[in-house]
Amino acid sequence: MDAQQVQQREWSWQWEHFQDHEEWLFWDWVSPNTPEDFRGKRVLDAGCGVGQHLSFVAPYAGHLVGMDLNASHVARERTQKFSNVECLEGDIAKATFTDPFDIVYCVGVIHHTDNPDATFANLARATKQGGRTIVWCYSKEGNALNEYVLEPFKRWIFLRLPKNALRILSKVMTAGLYPWVYTVYLLPLRFLPYYEYFQNFRKLSFERNDLNVFDKLNAPQTFFITQERIRGWFEKNGFTDIKISPYKGVSWRGTGTKM
Repeated sequence: MDAQQVQQREWSWQWEHFQDHEEWLFWDWVSPNTPEDFRGKRVLDAGCGVGQHLSFVAPYAGHLVGMDLNASHVARERTQKFSNVECLEGDIAKATFTDPFDIVYCVGVIHHTDNPDATFANLARATKQGGRTIVWCYSKEGNALNEYVLEPFKRWIFLRLPKNALRILSKVMTAGLYPWVYTVYLLPLRFLPYYEYFQNFRKLSFERNDLNVFDKLNAPQTFFITQERIRGWFEKNGFTDIKISPYKGVSWRGTGTKM
């Protein structure tokens, strides 16, 4: 049996120092699901982090449970105004629930777990028959620079830096992207790496772009998921009405109904 995933201080530090208010981006990530699909439902946010997505879903859900191994205390504090939100500390790859959920979503988290395949299987078990599971994850397709250049540098250098120093570095790197994104990447040169991704970059605040950069420097581990692999998660765990779609050339959106 796989060991319990250990807590990682990197995540708690990150979510104690960053916030995310870009609601439109969340609904992009869970598309084709819409806010109305969450109306009155019992919902699990698997890997809720600081609770930002909980605050986006809470106005629609009947009862909303957020679970995170590293930052549930922050999520609890930041969602206390919502009477229908409950925050729990736990490993989403191992947690069991007495009552399954109408909707289970895992946005930006499953690719950071020890075993994404086992994590998805557990999320499927937490989804009731006729319910829906939703995931958004980094794709292997389109992410060669991240996987083969940034990831080694992260392991050798960035994860060894004090967090305050890493935060300064992320701000400098974020600022350094702006001249390129607003000149070269405005040209119709779709062959450039991350061309679609930088379309979103221009829509987001500097603070949110900085969070994206810091997250890539700070994440203790990252798996990049192929289209075949994410589709297999749904097919092997008893889902129908499966929809897999690319997002901005660097990630996959997946959703399906539990049979």
